[in-house]
Amino acid sequence: MDKTSQTSSLKTIGAILVLLLIATACKQARKVADSIIQPTPRELYARQFENDSSLFNPWENAYKNSLMDSIQIELPYAERGIFFTKNRDVYSYNLLLQRGEVLHAKVRTDSLSPPIFIDLYEQTSDTLSTYIFTARSENGQGSLKKAVEKSAIYKVIVQPGIGTTTHFQLELYSTPSYSFPVTGKNTEAIQSFWGADRAGGRRSHKGVDIFADRGTPVIAVTEGRVSSTGERGLGGKQVWLKSSLMGNSLYYAHLDSILVKTGKRVQIGDTLGLIGNTGNARTTAPHLHFGIYEGYRGAIDPLPFIRINTKPIMSAGQVSFEFPKITVSAKKANLRQAPSVQGEKVGEAEKNDTLSILGITKKWAHIKTEMGGKAYVHLSLIDLYPNENP
Repeated sequence: MDKTSQTSSLKTIGAILVLLLIATACKQARKVADSIIQPTPRELYARQFENDSSLFNPWENAYKNSLMDSIQIELPYAERGIFFTKNRDVYSYNLLLQRGEVLHAKVRTDSLSPPIFIDLYEQTSDTLSTYIFTARSENGQGSLKKAVEKSAIYKVIVQPGIGTTTHFQLELYSTPSYSFPVTGKNTEAIQSFWGADRAGGRRSHKGVDIFADRGTPVIAVTEGRVSSTGERGLGGKQVWLKSSLMGNSLYYAHLDSILVKTGKRVQIGDTLGLIGNTGNARTTAPHLHFGIYEGYRGAIDPLPFIRINTKPIMSAGQVSFEFPKITVSAKKANLRQAPSVQGEKVGEAEKNDTLSILGITKKWAHIKTEMGGKAYVHLSLIDLYPNENP
């Protein structure tokens, strides 16, 4: 090798070494930045497509557009479907959540841990920003759990990763923040609710009444400290439980007897007293008046904090469709905003019209029109098995 060639080779090796050093430095700098900024799972996922915007941009735009979807559901909700690779479909649902509930969103697939992103937004009255981000699933694993801090309309957005093709099962449901306060009873034992008239309409009920046999144990629905006990006023024999230093105060009233002392630390399930009808409940059947008081706001509706809801029922087997496209078999088919005949009509399809199917919930198909709008159509009005895949 002559001197010129040798010099050229050394320059090439030097340039490669410089690039490797720069790349290593960039990776280290990114690690340092990540430890401070803590990028979201979606942002980390996006890095895989930094050099392929043709794949990532349509995926990201589909997510942004899903904020404009107006599908409405009620909990509990279950849906089966297939994520099709080419569709880039995003699943978006509006639902009412109440303070005291804990929202659960789960997506199960028949593939080995494909990336599934779940985000939760709260609807606002701001015309410039209709939704504000509230929570997300961790690590793109298709599972979200969120305690609801404000009663409002929320939007759940479910998006599979790029190129994902798999059968899926979606479950949306809520559980209470607290356990139920009467041993052996559930929501069915509540016979008087928040806001009911009292004293001929001069005041309203500031809690719920849970009926049970005299002497039935009432228990701590959360861990905390007994802040007060005694017999006084309308509540008769009563126990006050402070859930934490700055938390809610829980009110147990009309007890037949009190089994804890002020200052005692209790755990979930510890017995506080026994059902009775003391105070102004002497003329009624034995029951527990249970209330929640929150700082300066005073009494709040305790029902969402203790209501035991059912989980969604998922039918056995796979979904009963094979292709992403279906056809309308009826002369007319109403497209509805919710999977119910009471759901608002948002459009209409005619016989042989083509629709994209996203999933099935009970007797309804979750669909997308050719214009991209989302809706529900009754299964009796469509053909899930077209002669060929359009």
